[in-house]
Amino acid sequence: MSALEVRRGARAVVGDVSFSTARGEIVAIMGASGAGKTSVLRAVAGLEEIAAGRIAIDGVSLVPGRTPKGQMRRELYRRVGMVFQFHHLFEHLTALHNVWLAPVHVLGQAHADAEQRARELLDHLGIADRADAFPRELSGGEAQRVAIARALAMGPQVLLMDEPTASLDPARRGELAATLRQLAAEGRTLLIATHDREFVDACAHRVVVMEQGRARALGIGDL
Repeated sequence: MSALEVRRGARAVVGDVSFSTARGEIVAIMGASGAGKTSVLRAVAGLEEIAAGRIAIDGVSLVPGRTPKGQMRRELYRRVGMVFQFHHLFEHLTALHNVWLAPVHVLGQAHADAEQRARELLDHLGIADRADAFPRELSGGEAQRVAIARALAMGPQVLLMDEPTASLDPARRGELAATLRQLAAEGRTLLIATHDREFVDACAHRVVVMEQGRARALGIGDL
């Protein structure tokens, strides 16, 4: 991204933020609450209107103006997946149904193919036995893995995560760090908004520190 700016009315919540990521890299965005971390992720996901600057993701460019619609949105969703802080799973659908829903209705995949891929992802993330469980029946860690599977079902190369350790105990944080390292080793780029320094030490390659909407890039050892 280059010179990214996101505004709330007259106030810039993100201002002149520039950094790049490489395939297979885990980049953590750190900073206090209100520093602009989540706004950066939402801009990359096409959920926040960009006031200035540019975001380029594998041939798709986001520029100032409206959030992407129609075919451009579908192309963005093929490239970028987002795991929200509170997961936002559909409570009336099973874990499996949550995962295959978007590939069928957004990408037009055949139901059988999307469901098979969903089962493979749940198995890959170690929760195949929870495929028929509803969100209310899942632990925090299980719900998060379903949310990751749901994002990966769209086939993105870039995975965004907002405060992924917020509801996890230390053991589950370690498991998540291992999962993210594995996803990066498979060639995905991960951009993670977090304030959890221990988690960052466990999995990130690089850090972008947000302060009052602005950013500075650091190595892990420079924190």
